[in-house]
Amino acid sequence: MTSGLWHERRLGEDKQRRNDHRSPYQRDRARILHSAAFRRLQAKTQVLGVGMNDFYRTRLTHSLEVSQIGTGICAQLKQKYPELLSLLDSRSLIESLCLAHDLGHPPFGHGGEVALNYMMRSDGGFEGNGQTFRILTALEPYTEHYGMNLCRRTLLGVLKYPACHSQLYQSLPKPTVNSYRQLKPSQWQPVKGIFDEDKPILDWVLAPLSNNDAALFVSNTTLDPNQHKRTLYKSLDCSIMELADDTAYAIHDLEDAIVMGIVTQAMWQEDVADKLAASDDSWIRQEFVNIGTKLFASEHHLRKDAIGTLVNGFVTAIEINDNSDFSEPLLRYNAVLEPAFQHALDILKQFVYRRVIRKPEIQMLEYKGQQIVMELFEAFASDPQRLLPLNTQERWQTTYDNNGNAHRVIADYISGMTDEFAARLHQHLFSARAGSLIDLQ
Repeated sequence: MTSGLWHERRLGEDKQRRNDHRSPYQRDRARILHSAAFRRLQAKTQVLGVGMNDFYRTRLTHSLEVSQIGTGICAQLKQKYPELLSLLDSRSLIESLCLAHDLGHPPFGHGGEVALNYMMRSDGGFEGNGQTFRILTALEPYTEHYGMNLCRRTLLGVLKYPACHSQLYQSLPKPTVNSYRQLKPSQWQPVKGIFDEDKPILDWVLAPLSNNDAALFVSNTTLDPNQHKRTLYKSLDCSIMELADDTAYAIHDLEDAIVMGIVTQAMWQEDVADKLAASDDSWIRQEFVNIGTKLFASEHHLRKDAIGTLVNGFVTAIEINDNSDFSEPLLRYNAVLEPAFQHALDILKQFVYRRVIRKPEIQMLEYKGQQIVMELFEAFASDPQRLLPLNTQERWQTTYDNNGNAHRVIADYISGMTDEFAARLHQHLFSARAGSLIDLQ
């Protein structure tokens, strides 16, 4: 690994700032933390809709917790694998990836994502991770044309799916949608990858790789003939970030659901404890069978102790996998959970999905957000030069004049909205009783 190449930025910088001794990754973290896209996460849905309660997590607090877990994973791996210390030497890098990983998620969670993907179905699709890459590399106005102008290794780390939409898209038979009200998310799942417009940036990120490494890294497979293709590999940094994200999702979103009374101890016993009672790992057998008493206790400190115990269990069960098919160390090594803990995490994620996300009340909120996003898109696409904000109109016109994908500009605009802003803008456009648009500024 040549660190100089991975420290490079697409736009050369010569910032002679007084006594600035920060590392490249400390600068990346600062750019992400101070960005408008990051601030907007405070008003975007994590699982439970913003505004239903002031306790549970938003996308912003989730990202902060992912960052904390990510640095904990790094600390553990440094202890276990001192020979890989040079690859794990930057806490700021992992923090950057964890803070940035959800920047591209649109308003209203998965409902908003599916809605934008449907509206972009003939124009390259939409997917949250692809939008994150786009925000970091093009949209966030830290620079005029290069987004936040982050280091190459930082951008490699956010690539959860390092291939383009056109390489992964599979044309599958879908029913005709006669009305937005009839759209079923399961039939319009996004392609998990980078938008084709951003392929030159992806190529730049992967430029230091050998031909063999680059070809293998972007390779894909068909896991299910009724779904789009999926990429197979990610970088070491990305694997750490993704484990931190999965852990936060499974455990912290579970905590929110417990506090709000959405899940009960009987559900936990049936869906989690009983299934893990015969685990191959003695710690899992012991803790998951007994921890429900603390998790569902009325005393807040007991629940917090249980949550901390679960997070610690997963963070300390991570090891490094060595794939010798790659020559680049950043691709050769990946962080993985021990098999018994991966099984336990999968069960926790399934529990949250089944008992929380699929709950009709939650799905109704998602459905409502889905309708709002589609109707906003339809309105803006009907007359962009009339309805879009002036600066977005300029981007739309420039893209259109250059024979670019002008609908992508509309998707960029809507995906950057918070839940509340999108809802109020929708009301202003479609409700006879809406107030002045000035109130939206």
